[in-house]
This record gives sequence, C-alpha cells and structure tokens, in this order.
Amino acid sequence: MTLAGKRVLLVVSGGIAAYKALELIRLLRAAGCGVTCVLSRSAAQFVTKLSLQALSESRTYDDLFSLTDESEMGHIQLSRAADLLVVAPASADLLARMAAGMADDLASTVLLATDKPVLVAPAMNVRMWQHEATVANMALLAARGVRVVGPEEGPMACNEFGPGRLAEPPAILAAIAALLVPAAGPLAGRHALVTSGPTHEPIDPVRYIANRSSGRQGHAIAAALAALGARVSLVSGPVGVPDPPGVTVIRVETAQQMLAASLAALPADIAVCAAAVADWRVASAAGRKIKKTPGAPPPALELVANPDILATLSAPGPTRPRLVVGFAAETDALAENAAAKRARKGCDWIVANDVSPATGIMGGEENSVHLITATGAEDWPRLPKSDVARRLAARIAAALA
Repeated sequence: MTLAGKRVLLVVSGGIAAYKALELIRLLRAAGCGVTCVLSRSAAQFVTKLSLQALSESRTYDDLFSLTDESEMGHIQLSRAADLLVVAPASADLLARMAAGMADDLASTVLLATDKPVLVAPAMNVRMWQHEATVANMALLAARGVRVVGPEEGPMACNEFGPGRLAEPPAILAAIAALLVPAAGPLAGRHALVTSGPTHEPIDPVRYIANRSSGRQGHAIAAALAALGARVSLVSGPVGVPDPPGVTVIRVETAQQMLAASLAALPADIAVCAAAVADWRVASAAGRKIKKTPGAPPPALELVANPDILATLSAPGPTRPRLVVGFAAETDALAENAAAKRARKGCDWIVANDVSPATGIMGGEENSVHLITATGAEDWPRLPKSDVARRLAARIAAALA
C-alpha cells in the first residue's frame, strides 16, 4: 500500500484507546503518508505531544489560541491543508460536538472549518455507543458525509464486553487508503444505502423480540457495492460479523431507529433493504425486568406494528432512490409471496429466498435467491453469500449504467 504524496490531519481525542494513535501514525508514515496531529485536551491525559511529534515527524498542535498560529489563521490552514481529516479515537463527546457544530477548542474547530473529507474511528464504553444520543449523532454525521470505521466488539478497559472498541490501526489504515486512493468502478459517484441484520425490539431491559438474521448477506452486499466504487451507508442492527472495509456503518437496535437512520442517510441512488426487521414491537416496553412469579400466568404482551422501512423508502417523492431493492424471506409459496410483496411495497426489485430451517440459509454462509423484477424472475444457484452480493451489485451497476 502506498499513500505517497497524501496528507492526513489526525485528530486524537480523549480515551484509553488514544495510545493506538501512535501505531496508526507509524503505519501511515510507512505508507508514505504525511501526518500532522491535533491533540485534544483530554487526549493529552493519555498520550503526549512529544510522542506524536516524534512518530509523525511533524509539529503537533493543541492550542486554538496560540497567537503565532492564529495571526495566520492557523486553524483554517490546518483544516484545509490535508487531503483527509481522521479522528482516532473519536470519543462520544467529540462526536456529539461535531454533530452540534461546536467549535470551542482546536479539535472541534478544525473539524468544523474543513472542506475536506472526514473519517472517524469511534471508541467508547458499550453503553455510551448504544445510547440513543450517540446513535442519533452518528446518523446525523453519516448524513453529512462523515465516514466511519469501527468500532469493533470485544473486551474493554472498563471490564465490559461489546461494541465500542477502537478499530485496530490496520483497519483504520485500510479505510484511509480507500478514501485517499479510491478504486474506480461502475458505481463511482453513486451513494448506496444498505440495511442489514436483525432489529431488537425491547420487552424489558433484558429481553427483546428478534429473529435469526446474522447480517452476513447485507454486510456482503455493502462490501460488494463499495468494491464497485459506490459510497455506501450501512445501517446495521445488532450483528456479530465485522464491518465491511470502506463503508460508513450506522448501528441501530430497533426498527424505529433503523428507519430514522435510513431517512437521515438520504439522498441515495440505491437502497438495498436486506435487514430482517421485526414486524412487531411491544406497545410499551417495561422499564424494569418483568419478574416471573411462581404460579402466576405469563404476562400478556400487547404488540403494535413496526414502521415499514422498505415501503417508506419506495414511496414516490424527491428523495426516493432511483433503484430500491427489497428482500423477501419466505418459508412457502416463495415466488408468489415475493411478487406480491414487490407490488405491495412499491420497490423495484425483490430478492427472495427460502429460509425454511432445512435450507440452513438463515444465519448460514450460503444463499439461494430468486430476483423478482417488473419484467420477470431469475433463479440463481446456491452460492456463498459473498458471491450472491457480488452478482447483485453487478446487476445494480448494469441497471444504473
């Protein structure tokens, strides 16, 4: 990998993961990329200016009100001299201030004053990452074109486990390279929205309604579209599969959050609704765990319909994507049910598959699909989900050519 002649402005925000910024700088310099660093006040509690300067071989900045720099409008120069701004790690606080458009220190000011692309690598406690405020902030930033890499799932310094770990430096480097040296492809200049995975509809703080979707097919489609040059926004429910490289991932839990994030990501040229969205949710989720009382009957759960994401995106209007593709997971009358769904939802194509337990498709590594369009149906052979994704991406590219 070579990034010779490219320049990155690396913004390091506070958090224990700040030490990984040092390894990222080393990898960028080894690839020939110039690096200038901005150190936030909280990040200085974890790494030093001297360490960043030694590895980047360039001055590190941390003071918005340096008279020498500001006499030449230094924050403006910093924000526009690089080819790409990278925030790694990106704390919940800095992401919130980016979403709000605040500019009260050097880090937030250069991010607001830039006219260059921005890539963020979030890192925070799992509860902070899953909080509705962070979910909303990430959706807003994605809608503004901010790219995201990670976070990853795993053990954390706070002795908890889950999504929130900073993406490893090689993964961040790959995301940087994808932005700075994009591969040309038939979908270059196109924006694709992909939904993937299940949704989790809470019953109480520990129980939820969901299904068996793994997210493998939706994530593979996002990767295949990105490989053809598209800018991809992936709205994902809770999954255990890794993020596709070079794709902006917006994580959600519920169907309502998925709809909000999908609408916030518009406009898009392509929408592929591969997520297995729960049809119903509990009308009023309990604030505390529902206790099982010996001898008492099970609780009665009142269910209400979830929003119809595919139908909403397919509805005529100025923001409707040019091509909307839905999925139909069926256990019987596959072709008939899928054709009826395409007509009912108003989408352009339906990708139908038989998810009967005997097929092993739901949660498995392979898929056997039927592509239903206005002109007919195509039966595809059983293939690995990555091959299904590449074949679908190629059909999408041909349709938009």
